[in-house]
Amino acid sequence: MPLILEMVKQTTGMRFAAVARVTDRNWVVCAVDDSIEFGLVPGGQLVLESTICHEIRQHRQPVIFNHASQHPVFSQHHTPRTYKLESYVSMPIITADGEFFGTLCAIDSLPAHFDEAVVLKTLGLYAQLIAMNLDLYQGLLKSEDALADATEVGRLREQFIAVLGHDLRTPLSAVRMSADLLETRIADPRSLRMVQAIRKSALRMGSLIEDVLDFARGKLGGGIPVKPVMTDDLQGQFALVIAELRAAHPEAHIEATLEVSDGLYCDARRLTQLLSNLLGNAIVHGAKGEPILVRIHTRDDTLVLAVRNAGPAIAGELMPLLFQPFRRAEAGQREEGLGLGLYIAHQICLGHKGTLHVQSEEGWGTEFVATVPARLKWT
Repeated sequence: MPLILEMVKQTTGMRFAAVARVTDRNWVVCAVDDSIEFGLVPGGQLVLESTICHEIRQHRQPVIFNHASQHPVFSQHHTPRTYKLESYVSMPIITADGEFFGTLCAIDSLPAHFDEAVVLKTLGLYAQLIAMNLDLYQGLLKSEDALADATEVGRLREQFIAVLGHDLRTPLSAVRMSADLLETRIADPRSLRMVQAIRKSALRMGSLIEDVLDFARGKLGGGIPVKPVMTDDLQGQFALVIAELRAAHPEAHIEATLEVSDGLYCDARRLTQLLSNLLGNAIVHGAKGEPILVRIHTRDDTLVLAVRNAGPAIAGELMPLLFQPFRRAEAGQREEGLGLGLYIAHQICLGHKGTLHVQSEEGWGTEFVATVPARLKWT
């Protein structure tokens, strides 16, 4: 959310941006980026009737102006007069079920200079991203409550996976396609960076959706599905994953040693996902500037994949929770994402009839070691 609000300010040239929850009784700010000391903090409220958002809730259309005192309508409107506003834009946030959540808005006491069409298009995409995050969060909450009833597990499993697989990925694809289209038509460097940030956010949301899909399959469907086939270029696929993460995180120093035999019976897609999750975890939690060591080799009839990073040892109370979904935050661990990466990595190892172990010591670092059978056929 902070990144979206910062990009809203850059897009509009205004110095205040916020996401507000707007109901038929209240206007409450959920997140705010304030450079004009307007005085609102998360949880703060305005009188509903004093806001333009109250009107937007009724007609569900964006409102935009860049010089209120010269505007034929808003020069006489009570909101700009009450709060001494000259520039304003507000975009409705509509969830997938058609419910009005609130608004994404930007304001300033000074006139702003922007292209209205570009601002409306860009803030519309941001509002869609916020709505999709709300839908995902609400879906998880509803599913958790519903799954308490064991007789509904089978039906809810299929519905939950269908919602994630289609209802969320479809609008996300539209956002990504819109970002791709905008990128081909925008020449301004600052606007181009913002469009690229939109696409990056959409890719990240796609990754989160895939993680939740894997979680749903793992928890509700008897484990993450593993489909082994004869694979002759697993080392090349591992190398591609490492190259992609190096490109995405140029600040990370990754040292890799790969000695993987051909002719392995495994699910290559899942094993590369395993490496991506472990290496991504090391990049996020490892000491900055210290090398991350990746060692992958085959030994006899076993594939060994190890990822080690420097940094503080994992707290003892956190160790039992590492491979459990959503549990790391409960132990005070803050990280990006949903806390599913290590859970999925562990499930992939189990699906290959293998193991995933962790060793963490102060002054030495943390190493995750995955060991999976690599013989031609499992017994």
